[in-house]
This record gives sequence, C-alpha cells and structure tokens, in this order.
Amino acid sequence: MQRRAFLTAAGAAVGTALAGCLSGSTGTLVTQVAPPTGDIGDFESCIVTVTELRVMSASTGGDGETETAGGGTIAAEAPTVEGEQAYEVADAEIDLVELRNGNAKRIDERELGTGEYEYLKLVVSNVDATLEGGETVEVATPGGGPLEFDAAFELRTGTRTLFTAGFAPMQETKETEDGQETHYVLRPVADSTAVGYEA
Repeated sequence: MQRRAFLTAAGAAVGTALAGCLSGSTGTLVTQVAPPTGDIGDFESCIVTVTELRVMSASTGGDGETETAGGGTIAAEAPTVEGEQAYEVADAEIDLVELRNGNAKRIDERELGTGEYEYLKLVVSNVDATLEGGETVEVATPGGGPLEFDAAFELRTGTRTLFTAGFAPMQETKETEDGQETHYVLRPVADSTAVGYEA
C-alpha cells in the first residue's frame, strides 16, 4: 500500500541553545509520547516523525546554538522564540495506531541544566497516514509549526523528569469555495500530557 508523505513543519527554524552550560548541575529529561485519543480510530496507520524538541527555561535565554543528539552544536539560523532551546533528536517514528492500546513510547532522553521550564515543543517533520479502507490522507500540524505542550516542568539533580506528550489527529471541517471540506490536524491533547519524576 503506497502512502503519501508530506512535510508538516517546513522551514521550522532551529532555536537557541541551552543557556547555562552542561558543566553546571544537570537533570535528565525523558520525553515520551502518550497513547493517542482523538480520531485515531479512523486510521489504519498514522506514522509521525519527530526530529526536534524545544524547551523554554523559566529563567534564562540562549546563545544562538543548538545541541544535537550526538552532543555537538550547530548554529541556529532563525530562532522562532527568543530564549528557546532546541535539540535535534534521532528521527523518531511513532505509529500512533500501534501505540493506541499500549504504553507511552520514549523518543528522547538527555541531560539538561537544572531549573524550571515553561513548556516543551515537538517538531514534526512528516506524517504518513492511511485511513481504514486504504485511503491516504494529509495530517497537518497547527499552522505547520511545532506541537506545543504548555506543561511546566522542573529538572533536578539526580532525578529523571518524565515528560509525556499527548497528541492525536483530529478531524476538522473548513469552508472552501466548493463547500465544506474535512481534514485532519495533529493537535496536542492536554488531558494526555503529564509530567512525572523518578529518582
């Protein structure tokens, strides 16, 4: 069965780097995806590719670089939000249909500076979606940008912070010249988003 891939976050800019170098105190941030809700029952498969996460420290800004998954840094071309810290992750592909009746799936784990953070974003570079019955459909992110999860969290020395991001495809209707048109948008789900801590 052939699927159609498309870019949902074209031109997503890399944000600024972790202010407060990792030579100071650090904590572990574990990012995982929650089993989806929404209209996931409409799909035979819905494979979401996450390529980057972004966080905003409650106290500091950045310095114009971003840390990669391998520990190096690359220059930030056009940060979308001043002070936002952006990190490349190994391409994480999550089939939300397979995840539907299971546990949360881990997509990233890294050491970041301790302190309070205001939110976390996930950059979705691609969604490969097929409805029940075999029809391929486009599933966009809101405005083609990152998924933003407005759940504050804290990174603590010697503690693992578990950030569970909930998102799901939602069927929506919009007006066109030819009448109403239904489409799917991948949206954050507040009820499925949670923060936990473990030693």
